Amino acid sequence: MRAVIAGSGSEIARNCVTNEALSRIMDTTDAWIRERSGVETRYYIDAGQKTSDLAVAAGQKALEHAGVAPSEVDLVVSATMTPDHFFPGNGGIIQTRLGIPAVPCFDIRQQCSGFIYGLGLVDAYLRTGMARTALLVGADVHSGFMPWREGSYRRLAGDVDAPLADGEWEVNSESRHLSVLFGDAASAVVVKAGDEGGRGVIDHILRADGADATKLCVPGIGFKHRPYVSAEQVEKHQYVPFMDGRYVFKMATTRMAEVAVELLTRNHLTVGDVKMVLMHQANKRINEYVQKMLELPDEKVIHNIHKYGNTTAATIPLLWDEAVRTGRIVPGDLVLMVAFGAGMTWGATLVRA
Repeated sequence: MRAVIAGSGSEIARNCVTNEALSRIMDTTDAWIRERSGVETRYYIDAGQKTSDLAVAAGQKALEHAGVAPSEVDLVVSATMTPDHFFPGNGGIIQTRLGIPAVPCFDIRQQCSGFIYGLGLVDAYLRTGMARTALLVGADVHSGFMPWREGSYRRLAGDVDAPLADGEWEVNSESRHLSVLFGDAASAVVVKAGDEGGRGVIDHILRADGADATKLCVPGIGFKHRPYVSAEQVEKHQYVPFMDGRYVFKMATTRMAEVAVELLTRNHLTVGDVKMVLMHQANKRINEYVQKMLELPDEKVIHNIHKYGNTTAATIPLLWDEAVRTGRIVPGDLVLMVAFGAGMTWGATLVRA
């Protein structure tokens, strides 16, 4: 038995934020953002919305696409680094809101590698007979990381044209190298145990190395502190992610290319055998570099970071969903998925659509 992706669905936050809009609240330009990341627009949730709202909507669409009733699902896996609460995780929240029975619900925290790791977990459950039908959701809401005041959000939305409060421009600009990259979205797949002519997950390699975990992390708001969150941490914006950009770029390009070649070689395949390669959408420049290293033609690589930014655990299933619904991936196609994320974590998966 193999884990076969039977359906998919996505939910994008409703508020489109252009590069020009960001230039109203920080020291940046459309050209600066495009050149460094390839991002043109991203989407933010409304105030009061949360990650599970997007996850539930995406899950509902995936169930409908697969023709699967909530009562048939016997495993839920939620991949996110932005849960609604510090605890509990979002898995049970998604399960209850979708009307799924009281089944095992996993919450995993592999950040940008979350979907790859989640698919590996689902594959293991289905192959061993511990489950028959799983819902895997990748969802992240990054707008909550932004150290912006209400005035910045209103100016961003075009509701007001008044100058920002004293110091607000400078604070917003401090994290511009990160804030311009991210968007809010969710995407889900329904995965069923099946034996349908070689379709399904073929193989995967998952890796992690925490030696340089602090190169990409949230430095505050955690249990290495006592208390785990304090006014001082908030004042210093230590809830905002820190990233050593040069290090992450080098590691991402190296690890993604290495693990892709290793997985293909292990299965006696080459890039010529693959119909499509879905790479995590962290930065278009990273993916272009990996594409060059793997000698992939343009027709085998899909990008959507220009539309949505980096949506972390949602990027790969969002690519899958769009490609399936537009006919770029059809049953029988061999698809390679590859990702790199904080932790440091990385991995690759081979799937026959």
